[in-house]
Amino acid sequence: MAQDDKKQDKANPESAEAAEAAARDAQNDMAEDAPITGDEPLVDLSGLESAAALSPDEDPVTVLEGEVASLKDQLLRAMAETENIRRRSQREREDSVKYAAVPVIRDLLGVADNLQRALESVPEEMAAESEVMSNLRLGVQMTQKELMSVFERHQIRAIAPLGEKLDPHLHEAMFELEDPEKPAGTVVQVIQTGYRLHDRLLRPARVGISKGGPKEGAAKAEGDASNDDTPGNDGPGSKVDTSA
Repeated sequence: MAQDDKKQDKANPESAEAAEAAARDAQNDMAEDAPITGDEPLVDLSGLESAAALSPDEDPVTVLEGEVASLKDQLLRAMAETENIRRRSQREREDSVKYAAVPVIRDLLGVADNLQRALESVPEEMAAESEVMSNLRLGVQMTQKELMSVFERHQIRAIAPLGEKLDPHLHEAMFELEDPEKPAGTVVQVIQTGYRLHDRLLRPARVGISKGGPKEGAAKAEGDASNDDTPGNDGPGSKVDTSA
């Protein structure tokens, strides 16, 4: 029977080729219907679709160069933002360490104020009259000196701006005093010493300032004019010898 089939296939070669073609089509259909496993690579055809959607007037190279430039700009912006976040986080960590003791220091400022009040309540003249008062004053002075040394060691600076110009960022003006000899806005009395830790203000200095005197600019101009009137200057009060 098999010999008869072989003879029939030889007699009909077209029918044999048709059978082979049908078998190949069946295999292709089975391959298309088979599920895709994770080991098989997936091909992204989005770029080909976008390239195929270009109009005849558009150059694919130009379009791709524009996309590359846009992606490069986005990458640079993302890197810059990441660097800014890193620097800001680092600065916040440094500030948290540098100013961690601010609440404790502010509580200690009251101790420094009380030591200064104790010294002011016992003048040197009164302490000289009694050995006990003298020893008491000396002990308070030593305690205050040690506290100021600790403040200095931890970058805590005192603000005592007597004779300086009022700075609203560091000083708090409590009252004004008539003093025509000093420019207006000059600190003539310090009521309470201010303090700052590194560059941060802990407490402004409470001061009294002068009023009624000349403005700072006018006082400076008067000083310059007085310097011009000195002998040897060609100011308003000098004479120039033109006989030569």
